[in-house]
This record gives sequence, C-alpha cells and structure tokens, in this order.
Amino acid sequence: MKQLLIVALALFGMTVGLQAQSIVGKWKTVDDNSGKERSVVEIFQEDDKYFGKIIKFIPGPDEDPDPICDECKGKKKDQKIVGLQIIEDMEKEGDQYEGGEILDPENGKVYDCKLWIEDGKLKVRGYIMFLYRTQTWLPYDG
Repeated sequence: MKQLLIVALALFGMTVGLQAQSIVGKWKTVDDNSGKERSVVEIFQEDDKYFGKIIKFIPGPDEDPDPICDECKGKKKDQKIVGLQIIEDMEKEGDQYEGGEILDPENGKVYDCKLWIEDGKLKVRGYIMFLYRTQTWLPYDG
C-alpha cells in the first residue's frame, strides 16, 4: 500500500510539473533551412495575455546587423527588428497558448499562432486555415 501511495504521488508531481511549464522567458529562434540561430525572443505576460518581442538579432555574414522591418504593414513598418513585438495576444488554453498572432519580420506577414512546450523546447506554429509551419525554439541562457 505504501508503494502505491509513493507511485501515485510521483505521478501527480510529474503531472503538476508538466502543467507548470511556462512559455515566459527567452528563446532562441532557429532558421528552418540552415539550422543557425537567428534571434532571441523574450516572451512575457501582461494580465492574462502573452506577448513576445525580439531582443537580439543574429545576422548572417551579408546581413545588416541592425535591420528594419521594411515588409511590415501599419505601425510596424520600418521599425527596427530588435525591440519589435512579433507575438501578440496569446492566451493560455490548457497546456497550449493560442488565440493570438505571430509576425514573420522577414516577409511582414501575420499568422494565427499556437505555442506549447515539448521536451523543454518551445513549439511555435504559425498558420492560415489548415496550412501551417511549426518551428522549434530553444531556451536561451544569456
């Protein structure tokens, strides 16, 4: 009986630990094609919503080290990439965060977004209807 109680408590602890994982923090984005790090995004919470902004840009050899979002629309047009808010209005729904949008600063397009943590990594899905692309962002320790 004592062993059963220990196993039950251990399983409960694992479940609570998984549910307690938060997307809040700093994450390294990785280029889908090259596998190289591209930026660091800080995700933060305001009230019951989650947002993310680029806090560091890692340029390639032939890239501007301080680029602007010339493809963006509206108030984000021509803003510097560093400091640009690219994730907006995400809400926690169980183990996922959804209901918001993500901006791809390379092409200025805005997509519906879903975020979740899997194996300690942040899964970032941008989609339009049934078409989607999922990236894996890594924890940033810097």
